[in-house]
Amino acid sequence: MRERTRPVNRWLVTATQIALGIAFLAGWELGVRAGKIDSFFFSSPSQIGATIGNWWHQGYIVKDVVITMWETVLGLIIGGIVGIVLGIVLASNRFLGAVFEPLLVLLNSIPRVTLVPLFILWFGFSLLSKVVSAVVLVLFVVFFATYAGIKDVDPTLVANVRVMGAKPIDIVRHVLVPSALTWIFASLRSAVGFALIGAVVAEYFGASAGVGYRIQYSEAQLNTSGVFGGLAILMVLVTFVDTFIRWVQRRVLVWKPVDL
Repeated sequence: MRERTRPVNRWLVTATQIALGIAFLAGWELGVRAGKIDSFFFSSPSQIGATIGNWWHQGYIVKDVVITMWETVLGLIIGGIVGIVLGIVLASNRFLGAVFEPLLVLLNSIPRVTLVPLFILWFGFSLLSKVVSAVVLVLFVVFFATYAGIKDVDPTLVANVRVMGAKPIDIVRHVLVPSALTWIFASLRSAVGFALIGAVVAEYFGASAGVGYRIQYSEAQLNTSGVFGGLAILMVLVTFVDTFIRWVQRRVLVWKPVDL
């Protein structure tokens, strides 16, 4: 218990993470230079950096990142809102929950990435097909977390608030949603990666720009440096979005400590 409550030195954590990252990249680079790692299949950090730098000079990175981030953020916002609302409604109403939860479980069992070609067929090679692909991946992650968070609220607490004269909407606003916020934010942090996956896979199937398109183009050229370069850019984007969500979480959950 003491270990869980002891404050963490954030500077030490950051320094350790940087040191581990540098050690990993240095080992990778040395392995390639020593011939222990095949550069054709795994490239090298220096080659990947050179490829990213070349994309930057050609003006590809800004354009691709803006397109992919726009698709990802829209998918995350729309899928998050729909998932949260569905979770609250179905968890607050036993009848609706009993009717629709099994259906959502059934839909969740579908490998939704396989639906991307269908979305492209319906909506074309447009922004909408990429956003829809991201939404269907985000929605279920957020829904089930919200649903479980609402269900986890102590029934005695709800009953006490109801006895005090609270209306159903007041119970939702002041008891259920605040109690489930930890679950909701945790699901949103997980959903960032899913939103990005949906957008990138849709770009992979059909697009003329975007990080997913850049990865697909590099793969077609047997350019592993380009593939790893695109993946590196995606990891940076996820880090930025996750950092923003954690910042919002700290300010929304002001009444409870957040170990971030």
